[in-house]
Amino acid sequence: MPELPEVETIARGLASRVKGDVIESVWLGSKPEPLKSAASEIVATLEAKRIADVHRVGKHIVFDLENGGSASSPVSSKSRQKSSRAPAPLLTKAQWIVHLGMTGRMLVCKPDQAIEKHTHAVAKLASGRELRFVDPRRFGRLSVARGFEAAGSEPLEVKLGAFVDLFRGRKTPIKSALLNQKLLSGVGNIYADESLFRAGIRPRRRAASLTRKELSRLYVTVQEVLKEAIALGGSSVSDYVDADGEEGFFQLQHRVYGREGEQCLVCKTPIKRVVIAGRSSHYCPNCQK
Repeated sequence: MPELPEVETIARGLASRVKGDVIESVWLGSKPEPLKSAASEIVATLEAKRIADVHRVGKHIVFDLENGGSASSPVSSKSRQKSSRAPAPLLTKAQWIVHLGMTGRMLVCKPDQAIEKHTHAVAKLASGRELRFVDPRRFGRLSVARGFEAAGSEPLEVKLGAFVDLFRGRKTPIKSALLNQKLLSGVGNIYADESLFRAGIRPRRRAASLTRKELSRLYVTVQEVLKEAIALGGSSVSDYVDADGEEGFFQLQHRVYGREGEQCLVCKTPIKRVVIAGRSSHYCPNCQK
């Protein structure tokens, strides 16, 4: 599943390519699973809206929308004067929310490009291009909202004191706590493992057992790992590609994730893998205490 760095990379790529464009029409597939909002609501919210911005909230891609009208059929001032209909209210807070799930992709395509088999949404843009949501396993979700917020704190913005308070007194393993989206929104399996390794903390440690010094160290490594991964375009270990269909490179910097049985890059001890709350966790038994 794409985590914070991958979603951030995709959102930035989309913003650079479609910000300011107008959604002229929307097609939605027949599969019900990807639609978290009603199809009619999604279409009504998106059509004839200008994309004011694209950004990330937690693991979600958020398109901020505003009334844009139809770029191909502008209404003249003379026609507007003759019409008795009141102008439509501005919907500056309307948002299109995309969660990629396990295998979802959000691609900017030319209209003549072949539509992939598992395409569940196509938004035709005034520029002539198309925004397509492709998701073979259908764990991704499409919805519309206003003022969308993540359930937990933003890992790259949370202050040290607030970060420490998130884990104080929690009896769950620190790895599970890091993955709890109600605490931190965006951190997933890869970056939790990599952050814990750099902080020298074993994933099974109870969150409540960590000292303030250890949590302070973890705070630094979480932000360090996420920023490095964003700079390298995320980790392509499965189906992830960015808005241009390109893979990321942070998987080449993984120190423990996916390296079970291989030597630790620091001490040469074999990397171990354990399962915590149904999730694989990779760590060095020598470097992490």
